[in-house]
Amino acid sequence: MSKNSLLVLGMMSGTSADGIDAALVKISGAPPDLKIHLLRHTHQFFPPAIRKEILHVAEQNPLTPSEFSQLHTRLGHVYAETALAACKKFRVSPKKIDLIGNHGQTIFHQGSPLPFLGAPTASTLQLGDGSIIANRTGITTVSDFRPADMAVGGQGAPLVPFADYLLYRHPKLGRVSLNLGGIANITVIPAGASLQDVFAFDTGPANILLDALVSHFTRGRQTFDKNARLARRGHMNNALIYRLMKDPYLKRRPPKSTGREYFGARYVADLLKFARKNDIRSADVLYTVTYFTADSVVDALRHFVLPKHKISQLIASGGGARNPLLMTQIRLLLQSLSLRQSASPSSRRSLTLSKAERPPAIRLPRTESKDRFFNPIELVPSSQLNIPTEAKEALAFALLAYETFHHRPSNLPSATGATRPAILGKISYA
Repeated sequence: MSKNSLLVLGMMSGTSADGIDAALVKISGAPPDLKIHLLRHTHQFFPPAIRKEILHVAEQNPLTPSEFSQLHTRLGHVYAETALAACKKFRVSPKKIDLIGNHGQTIFHQGSPLPFLGAPTASTLQLGDGSIIANRTGITTVSDFRPADMAVGGQGAPLVPFADYLLYRHPKLGRVSLNLGGIANITVIPAGASLQDVFAFDTGPANILLDALVSHFTRGRQTFDKNARLARRGHMNNALIYRLMKDPYLKRRPPKSTGREYFGARYVADLLKFARKNDIRSADVLYTVTYFTADSVVDALRHFVLPKHKISQLIASGGGARNPLLMTQIRLLLQSLSLRQSASPSSRRSLTLSKAERPPAIRLPRTESKDRFFNPIELVPSSQLNIPTEAKEALAFALLAYETFHHRPSNLPSATGATRPAILGKISYA
């Protein structure tokens, strides 16, 4: 691997556990002047039985040590099969690929220390044995990226900000990268930023709640709300959005990270209990929870980003970036940030959704006397910057693997809260 450029296959399966994204990337150089060329990308769904087991474990249901071990090994084979299938689809021999970067499947993430056996403990666990991937594919594999950051005091998340910086830094434009996966997270890249200026955090839930609700309301016939068809039938429920936006996680200051441990089955059960008690229709629940994702993202920008940094663009990727209702709601809420508290009622009404988009009484973010003018922020799908919305995170782990192989750190302490940079991941040789 002494050649100037490497061909790296990045793989990512997120909190939603719907499947595995794979991206083939040609990379050369060293930060901040890495040359990154995304060649191809693809997606492979998990077999239904495996997805069911992943969700079962991730919701903290009991599992025997033998079942746990078996799942870790089985997922290693699934990732290896995905890598080989991607090579076949891309018409590239595995022998020509230098490196695999595989995030693995997160089944537990506790970024902030909690008491455990007499000592405060933080931990994270991603399944999918890298040794199996390396030996079945014949390709050196980097996996299990998060623990190295946690070992030096970080939360182990988010890790994608390193890639966001390399992909989106701009000398004159302040940018925020927004990933709408199971969890929504943002990376703040001020104009002309150095790596030390970048910070990032999870804003709250995204597809994790919507997917669970759709599966519940359709009795498993659908696993996600394609094109927001179900949510579009609903209206805003003010009592529900008020309850959701009071969630204490939204008020915590960064660095912070979250996952299925917080916004999982128990959270969904409480949400459904509230909906039943208040006679809220399923379509109204879906509409309001879609809006909750948009509102929590923009609320995080307003409280934790815009008071310190001028931002010109919000660059969206992930599965949620293909949800037209969610993107419309984010765009309208971004527009509302430029209003003063004294904005006229007619100005506020002009920001509501059209009749076709529903509803006429969209709730704007809270305004206070200390608010100031915010310049309008443009919402940009990452595809407009030549990064397909569904490929960005797989590409990111290709970059992280490349850095690890070159013995270079790729966590951002400003994003994770780590005490120092760390070389991420574990290397498995074929």
